[in-house]
Amino acid sequence: MAKLTSLCVFLGSSTGNDPAHAAATVAMGELLVERGIRLVYGGGNAGLMGLLANTVLDGGGDVFGVIPKNLFTKEVAHRGLTELVETDGMHARKTLMYEQSNAFAALSGGLGTLDEIAEIATWRQIDIHNKPVGLVNTNGYYDHLLHWFDRVSADGLMSANNRQHIHAAATPEKLLDLLEAPQPPSESKWDS
Repeated sequence: MAKLTSLCVFLGSSTGNDPAHAAATVAMGELLVERGIRLVYGGGNAGLMGLLANTVLDGGGDVFGVIPKNLFTKEVAHRGLTELVETDGMHARKTLMYEQSNAFAALSGGLGTLDEIAEIATWRQIDIHNKPVGLVNTNGYYDHLLHWFDRVSADGLMSANNRQHIHAAATPEKLLDLLEAPQPPSESKWDS
């Protein structure tokens, strides 16, 4: 892949109760600034989302936020971003985040984070894109999900090729290195 210039990060709108999640979020933000990578994210000011955006902004980096109007009106939007775009709904939000990014990563989060990373991985599987996708597996946070991916592949419900397109690393630095490395060739879901 060419140099990573714009990373979409999915993560929680809460901070959780394990300080390792916040530490990984700050580390990701600092790395994005250090490597000159623009952050694309869900536009929120709360929880890990706000922490990531503020870390990048405080370091002098660029942040592109995308938030649906119904969330914006609840005053959860981060109003200090480099750019904040309102969309008509969640699907439009995900589409714009996809268009603005050349790779995707999930930090710790809940159902919304799972929905977003699952959809973007599915889009890769069905040839909508060939951009790298990965998970920061802080303290084994995604271990069960990664084991499930392995089971799905072992049971023949996802090709081994498509399984290898979902990267995982224990730290943001290691994940960014994986996302910036040459990617294995794609195999269409329909070819398997």
